[in-house]
Amino acid sequence: MNPKDLPLPTYFHQFYSKLSSLTPIQEKAIHADLLKHKSQLICAPTASGKTLIATMAICNTFNTTKSSKAIYLVPLKALANEKFKEYQALFQSTEFKVTIATGDIDSDSPYLANYHLLILTTEKLDSLLRHRVSWLNEIKTVVIDEIHLLNDPSRGPTLEIILTLLKMLIRPQLIGLSATIGNPQELANWLDATLVQDSWRPIKLNQGIQLEGKTEFY
Repeated sequence: MNPKDLPLPTYFHQFYSKLSSLTPIQEKAIHADLLKHKSQLICAPTASGKTLIATMAICNTFNTTKSSKAIYLVPLKALANEKFKEYQALFQSTEFKVTIATGDIDSDSPYLANYHLLILTTEKLDSLLRHRVSWLNEIKTVVIDEIHLLNDPSRGPTLEIILTLLKMLIRPQLIGLSATIGNPQELANWLDATLVQDSWRPIKLNQGIQLEGKTEFY
């Protein structure tokens, strides 16, 4: 599939002008109606192109409704900073504004109402939902990076509550990303999402045993 044929805005095609083809998981996501605002659980190895799937969903949302918002949810502040820099570069020549909020302070952070793409930690989104922010209905797409952390004893319960509330209150397009999920179909069903998975990886993974300075692959 040629990325240039995708019905996405000009700035997307310009930013990814060197992209000549999609990876297998990206093609599967497109065929599973990613650009028709369908929720998806994306399961594929590291570096297989999951982030671009999230980016396509976000750009498609903005292309459909100019006043809409999207959230990119991450578990760690370091990852939030990384994604913030990536999306700042993508949207720098557009009307869409990107911000990041990872503070531990319990606040409704009213300035967030002025932004289109919000890079948030799980704890920050939890705070915003409890404050019942006025712009909640403007959120049309929510990306959940490292969604397998639902199984984490410390962060999992908060993430589960957040996703439950989002499904009940606004039913946005949910895009879950993970390389390691033991029960993907069960999770996809709970999310009311389509399971999209693939085993392709850009670099072959070899397994072996190292003993006394020697490695034997099998």
